[in-house]
Amino acid sequence: MDNIIKLIVMIVNLLHDFIMSLTDSLGYNLTDKDLHFWVIGFIGIFIFMITQIAFKVISNWSITAISFIYTFTVLVVIVFAIEIEQKITGSGHMEFADIAVGLYGFFMLFFVYLLIKLIINFIKKSIFKKNNSK
Repeated sequence: MDNIIKLIVMIVNLLHDFIMSLTDSLGYNLTDKDLHFWVIGFIGIFIFMITQIAFKVISNWSITAISFIYTFTVLVVIVFAIEIEQKITGSGHMEFADIAVGLYGFFMLFFVYLLIKLIINFIKKSIFKKNNSK
């Protein structure tokens, strides 16, 4: 896990330096704050547009699917933050397996939730069907 984070940091630093060199060579004297403003702004708008399209399509099927995607995304941030915190504080071992197992736990409990929801909906439809047939 430590190596993965170091690799990501190295790639981000290379991209940062490349973009700074490119903007300098084009005559734009951007500060680090300016660079963050534009790069994160464009990345955010791109992600928003893709998400907007995807969620419009998914909303035709189920709001539960959108809730799942949102929850999963937040959980990914949380489990990475926990592992990074463990590395910084030394309170545990930073391991990718911890991230995978934590998210697997969410998948399993979400599956149980869906199963319970399916059973309840089946029971409701069965009762409604019996009441309408009388």
